[in-house]
Amino acid sequence: MQIRKASMEDLESVAELFNAYRIWYKKAGDLAQARQFLGDRLKNEESHIFLGIEENGNHVAFTQLYPLYSSTRMKRLWLLNDLYVDPTQRGQGYGIALVKKAQAFTKDTDAAGLILETQKENIVGNKLYPKMGFILDPHNHYYWDNPSH
Repeated sequence: MQIRKASMEDLESVAELFNAYRIWYKKAGDLAQARQFLGDRLKNEESHIFLGIEENGNHVAFTQLYPLYSSTRMKRLWLLNDLYVDPTQRGQGYGIALVKKAQAFTKDTDAAGLILETQKENIVGNKLYPKMGFILDPHNHYYWDNPSH
């Protein structure tokens, strides 16, 4: 198993994983749009994507981090927005390895912390994150969807 940062050369395989991830979250698959979205993020350095790679070179997992900022801490935070492991590779340690990589990246960039959210129904994630040192916070989280999207 190898964990490394994705580059534009990885775009096709990352887009396939990202498309599968979105389908898992009950969104319509759209590989072309996934490729465009991730290509823009990588090209504009708007996110950092880390890959889980099998010994044979197949890309089987990824996580994507977006920058946020904490006014009270006056530091950057990283949002672990996406974490996906191909269903055929689950239980092999890719999720743990990717979270560890995100935590190391957070330290390396001197960020205040790493935050994430997941669905209550995500049984695997809700077991994994506390084991990795994440704390379920008591805050109210609200969101507003733009009605035109």
